[in-house]
Amino acid sequence: MEATARWEALGTSVGLRVSEPTALAAARAAVERELAAIDKACSRFRNDSELSRINTRAGRCTQVGPLLLEALAVALRAAELSDGDVDPTVGRALELAGYDRDWRLLDPPAGRPEPPFAITARVRAGWQMIVLDRANASVRVPSAVKLDLGASAKAWAADRAAAAAEQTTGCGVLVCLGGDIATAGAAPAGGWRIRVTDDHRSDHSAAGQTVTIESGGLATSSTSVRRWSHGGHTMHHIIDPDTGAPVRGGWRTVSVAAASCADANTAATASLVRARAASAWLDQLGLPARLVDRQGNVTTVGGWPAERSVGALAA
Repeated sequence: MEATARWEALGTSVGLRVSEPTALAAARAAVERELAAIDKACSRFRNDSELSRINTRAGRCTQVGPLLLEALAVALRAAELSDGDVDPTVGRALELAGYDRDWRLLDPPAGRPEPPFAITARVRAGWQMIVLDRANASVRVPSAVKLDLGASAKAWAADRAAAAAEQTTGCGVLVCLGGDIATAGAAPAGGWRIRVTDDHRSDHSAAGQTVTIESGGLATSSTSVRRWSHGGHTMHHIIDPDTGAPVRGGWRTVSVAAASCADANTAATASLVRARAASAWLDQLGLPARLVDRQGNVTTVGGWPAERSVGALAA
């Protein structure tokens, strides 16, 4: 029998499930310790975070701790694997879109669509200009560049938190941070049942699908949930690095299963940027994925189970 706990951290909801009820308290303590350390290292909204220090020292080499060093390596790997569609140098673009503080403090959506933006060409992707020296534990970002790890760090945090809880308790663990889900240890009989919807906070009455995973991670990225009003228009947090603006058109929600939550999230976020080209890309990678367009029509690739029944995903 599973036991569960829910709370708030990292600006989102945290869900914890363990396969052994007596391990819940110890698992939660392990997850809370991991998330607190990651917040101190990686938050764009904390003046005392290591990431904020890097951003204030843009153009100069800055020493970083092992946790942020790993987070930056994960972010750059995501950028490389996605050909720059998931780019950690979009911090300034997010601020220009109005995302300059915890999104729960932003004005609610205005009900007007995103404004049109002109596409701006650039010679070199921003992420390729980051110099990460793992041997010397240092990083240098170009002047005027601001890093934001939101597109990778939350999923990576879920992976780390699940691993920490499993190491502490020895039982099967599932950690959900927003729409990012990571597992560690042995799954309960029949696997971990997960409800996939546009909004991870929705109950089972919302449109979606229930699937199971035995291991690995499952991530959902959506343009329909984390939204706010800025300049009289509705904005969201998925930035197209080529335009510096929130992505428009294509899919509204993409869910992907992979060997880790970090990899699943990279593929899901990049798919929103790639729009209609995403389904062929995901299929080529062999990743099970569920893509929902703005009208609610569903496309599945890579062996994602049919919606008529609960299906198991390989991860």
